[in-house]
Amino acid sequence: MKLSEIQDLIKFVAKSGVCEVELQTKDVKIIIKTKNGNGNGKTPETTVLQAGNAAVVSPAVQVAAPPQIQTSAPAPVASEKKAAEKQAADEASGYLTIKSPMIGTFYRSSSPDKPAFVNVGDEVQEGNPVCIIEAMKLFNEIESDIKGKIVKVLVNDATPVEYDQPLFLVDPN
Repeated sequence: MKLSEIQDLIKFVAKSGVCEVELQTKDVKIIIKTKNGNGNGKTPETTVLQAGNAAVVSPAVQVAAPPQIQTSAPAPVASEKKAAEKQAADEASGYLTIKSPMIGTFYRSSSPDKPAFVNVGDEVQEGNPVCIIEAMKLFNEIESDIKGKIVKVLVNDATPVEYDQPLFLVDPN
């Protein structure tokens, strides 16, 4: 199981309001327990047990005896994302945002040799394609749900995006 999948699972559990989740595959066993189980968004405690040779390593890791790893939700990653979202919100005052409808990899064009769907300064209409988000080998064309002028592209090409992450700033005037 990849670190990003574990992080997504931790975020999902934190938002869902469940008290405890246990997931076991042939290689890994994950137990996630929220501190107070009321879904208030507090960081859950996570225990990752890895059998085999590979170990799961994340930013805030305390290493116990191998093959066990005790870890908390990666706070540095979460705080960096919140800082980026705050910066985007500050820049977005007066602008509308086009947000990611899913988790995946963001692409500005349909292939590396094609031009970007939209660039800064381009006018977009409702329904115009603005990017592609690839999830599980499926390429999903994302269409604008607003009309206006692209002011800023907030995500680099070929980078992972989260659900509801701002992708573009649009001036509706």
